Amino acid sequence: MKVATKAYGLIEVDERQRISFPLGLLGFESFKEYILLDAERQPFYWLQSLEVEQIAFILINPFLFRPDYELDINDEELKDIGLSGPEKALIFSIVTIPSGGSPMTANLQGPLIINRDIRSGKQAVLTDPRWKTKHDIIEELAAVRQGTC
Repeated sequence: MKVATKAYGLIEVDERQRISFPLGLLGFESFKEYILLDAERQPFYWLQSLEVEQIAFILINPFLFRPDYELDINDEELKDIGLSGPEKALIFSIVTIPSGGSPMTANLQGPLIINRDIRSGKQAVLTDPRWKTKHDIIEELAAVRQGTC
């Protein structure tokens, strides 16, 4: 299928890249259909809305820079996307790249959880005080490499 994207213009994508978020994302509840794309720069991904070309999010696997990351989520919360355990889940954090030299951050408080089998996802809200909406990716990656995380 052809999709108009914010990052790449009009591109051809495989239907298997389509992800449905039945509840939408926080602040974007009315937009439910997206595609997941590899970004030109790894380890990032794009989550592109199929409904509005200008709505797209940069994602990262949070375990890359926070191997201690834990999602304390009630199994009941995951039933609406068909998950009964972590083995079928893809976990992403939304990345913010501000202008003006501020650090690139990831939201670990509101992870995206996707059932890779049925390609359905949701955004969770974690209550663990360790996880904030702005984690400095570069700083925390450096800490992992130095063994202090």
